[in-house]
Amino acid sequence: MTIELMLAAAKSFLFVLAAMLPILNPAATAPIFLSLTDGASPATRTLLARRIARNMFWLMTGSMLIGSYVLDFFGISLPIVRIGGGLILASVAWRLLGATPATPDSRASLAEAFTSDHAHRQAFYPLTFPISCGPASISVAITVGVALHDARLLISLARMGGALLALAIIGVLLYLAFRYGEHLLRLIGDAGTAVFLRLTAFILMCLGVQIVWDGFSELMLEIMTASAHLVAVSAPLDSSIR
Repeated sequence: MTIELMLAAAKSFLFVLAAMLPILNPAATAPIFLSLTDGASPATRTLLARRIARNMFWLMTGSMLIGSYVLDFFGISLPIVRIGGGLILASVAWRLLGATPATPDSRASLAEAFTSDHAHRQAFYPLTFPISCGPASISVAITVGVALHDARLLISLARMGGALLALAIIGVLLYLAFRYGEHLLRLIGDAGTAVFLRLTAFILMCLGVQIVWDGFSELMLEIMTASAHLVAVSAPLDSSIR
């Protein structure tokens, strides 16, 4: 039984790591984090990176454990979550695309305004959601959480333990990417950083539009399926009346 539990935990660990890491992708979101915290001191960015990693862990954990129950309770479907979250993601990316490059004077004023209280307010929105973990990762986390459930309680607990360990490792990677991402961007210079940030923001906006389209497509598919079902049910009734 012990070996079976260890195998269940190991399989769920690899499953969650392979499913969530490419979607969360800390390396790709690090430039967006640096752009939104332009002017913040290294200590403030370190504090933010730690809080964002912690927020991501708890948000993904909650999505896995109780996400499907919360959506059922409020009568919200996953396509609606994708549409709403995709719109938020696209709006944040649009704001980044239209942002003007910071001058030395503006950086100094931003550094004075970006206090620890300001960092605390931004730690969850928009830096954790939807930048670090958006609607796509929440949808995947809910789906993964449903897949990890088992009729046997001990197997379910072992799988959840492996999943939480995988999320903790992703949280550490997210912290390291946000904490040391600035050193990486220094290698390509100011001009290269500006181009890279604009390109990343454009990709982020395309991702938001894609998420909205996926949610809309799923809604249309559900409507078409329901319409076909109604037609199939009503056809025998019409023929019997005639």
